[in-house]
Amino acid sequence: MVDAIVIIPTYNEIENIEAIIRAVMTQKKAFHILVVDDNSPDLTALKVKELQKEFEGQLFLLKREGKTGLGTAYIDGFKWCIEKRYDYIFEMDADFSHNPNDLERLYNACHLNGADLSIGSRYIGGVNVVNWPLGRILLSYGASIYVRLITGMKIKDTTAGFVCYKRRVLESIDLDTIKFVGYAFQIEMKFKAFLKKFKIVEIPIIFTDRIKGKSKMSGHIISEAIFGVLNMKFKSLVGK
Repeated sequence: MVDAIVIIPTYNEIENIEAIIRAVMTQKKAFHILVVDDNSPDLTALKVKELQKEFEGQLFLLKREGKTGLGTAYIDGFKWCIEKRYDYIFEMDADFSHNPNDLERLYNACHLNGADLSIGSRYIGGVNVVNWPLGRILLSYGASIYVRLITGMKIKDTTAGFVCYKRRVLESIDLDTIKFVGYAFQIEMKFKAFLKKFKIVEIPIIFTDRIKGKSKMSGHIISEAIFGVLNMKFKSLVGK
C-alpha cells in the first residue's frame, strides 16, 4: 500500500502536466498523484486521462466545473485523500517550480523525523529562488516577514506551496472553515496547524520559476494575503 499522495492543482498546464507526472512517478519512493483540474480550456484533464491508462491505480483525476481558486482545489483534494486514507498528503505545483526530487526529503521529515508538517522552504537558508525578478523576490520575502510578525509563527517561508501533511493534521482542521482561495490559503493552513501546536519543520529547497505556462499571480491574490492575515489573527485572538 502506497502511503503518500501528491496533490497537483491545475489550470491550463498542458505544457507541464505529463512531464511533472512522469517525474513524480519515477522517484525511488513510490507516490500516488491526484490532479485537481479546474476544467482547463487547454484540455489538461484529457492528457491526465490518457496517462491514467499507463499509471493505473497510481494516477487519479478530480475534475471540477470551473476555476474557483487554489485553496478550494486543495480543500477538495485533501478531502479526497483523507477519505482514501493516505498517511502523507502533499501539495505541489505542476510547473516544476517545486523539484520532485525533493519529495522524499519532505516525506522523511514527517515519516522518519517526527514532523507533522514539513515545508519546502525557499528562505530557511537564505534566499533560494531562481529566475524570479528582484521585485517578486522582495514581495514574497517581505510577505513572509509580515506574516511572522502578525501571527507569531516562526516559519521563514509562510507562503510556501510545497508541503507534506500527516493525515492527522488535516483531519484535525475543519477544512470547511478555510476562507482564503489564493496564496493566502497557504498561510491560513500553516496558521491552523501552528495554533494546534503541531510540529512544523522547514526543509531547504531551491525554487525555480516556471519555464512553461503562465503564472496565476494577481493583485487580488496579493491583497487577500495582506489584509486576510490581519483578519485571521484577530479571529484567533477572539476565539473564532
